[in-house]
Amino acid sequence: MSLCVLAGGKALTLAAAAFTLSWTHSVEKTAWQEDWTVGAEGLSLVEARVQGSGAGMEPPEGSVLEDGWWVYVPTIDALPRLVLAASGATGQGWTLCTDERCLELGSKAGEPVTLEPCGSDH
Repeated sequence: MSLCVLAGGKALTLAAAAFTLSWTHSVEKTAWQEDWTVGAEGLSLVEARVQGSGAGMEPPEGSVLEDGWWVYVPTIDALPRLVLAASGATGQGWTLCTDERCLELGSKAGEPVTLEPCGSDH
């Protein structure tokens, strides 16, 4: 399976069946990480981690504290695509890492960044 990254009118194909998306919360300055898989059904969120808590950012029920990270398994259905805002107002964007490479996305103001399985008809 491949992941398509659509940003700024350009498309990039990453040969990846899984990726990690990480960012720092713009207000609380708290690190977040999410592990996703890419499949025919869409993008599936398999695990999430947050390093701390804050207003509106409480770890969900069932979270476990591991090495300073609240780790949990989200209970959402697969998504046809994930759209990331690119406001440029937070000082940084998202980091998307596969087994092969890492990319910084949405760090400057512009069109949203879309992640979806390549060839998706969702």
